[in-house]
Amino acid sequence: MTQNRMLVVGEKESFIARVLISKVQSAGSKCDFVPCTVDDINANIGDASLVTLCLGDEERPQEDVLHFITENLEDRDLQMIVVGERIDIEYITKHVPQELIYKTFPRPVDNVEFTKTVTEYLAKAEAGEFKKSILIVDDDPRYLKLVREWLKETYKVSMANSGLQAIKWLGRNKADLILLDHEMPVTTGPQVLEMLRSDPETESIPVIFLTGKGDKESVMAVVSLRPEGYFLKTIQKEELLEKLKEFFIMHQ
Repeated sequence: MTQNRMLVVGEKESFIARVLISKVQSAGSKCDFVPCTVDDINANIGDASLVTLCLGDEERPQEDVLHFITENLEDRDLQMIVVGERIDIEYITKHVPQELIYKTFPRPVDNVEFTKTVTEYLAKAEAGEFKKSILIVDDDPRYLKLVREWLKETYKVSMANSGLQAIKWLGRNKADLILLDHEMPVTTGPQVLEMLRSDPETESIPVIFLTGKGDKESVMAVVSLRPEGYFLKTIQKEELLEKLKEFFIMHQ
């Protein structure tokens, strides 16, 4: 689980790195320096909310290290700030997906603006603003609450106990994924999916069906509707979390 903490990653703890760390700590946030190696980053990134890559003179991460950082940012839904000379920042932005870079700070760094940026980001992260949003739609209140408990530490979770309530909720809110019960009364899962796909505002939201029926005929009926996937309701917590993680990595 991420905390209100930033890692400053660099080849060495330079004067610039020490200044930035001091400014962030003085603003009330946790901040630690980590050497730019796979082992050191791996040992420290677990409870971080943000990574700042601090590039020194003619210092760029090795390709394997940069690849490792990128994979971790994607896996953990984190972003990073890049500090350095413009030419080095350009190198990083060419090798790291744009959506993973929150902001860049060319040298000389505006310390006030940097501290403000980090503080605001960490506050948003602590409030869960950067978590993926999942809407669970199911007429069984016990199952709704169970799945919400499973997911709430990792995702921003909302619930709807009917298809119409889900449509109404989506009129006011956004979701990155909908977990939709296939066998609901009144308005069924397939009917809800049809309504979502016919509305330009919701047509692109990924939908994964939840189904209690695992026989071949039932599964084929679900798959024929062309959702992004389906989960049997017998799925356990760890498997569900792993499959959702895989889904969001594949749909970056």
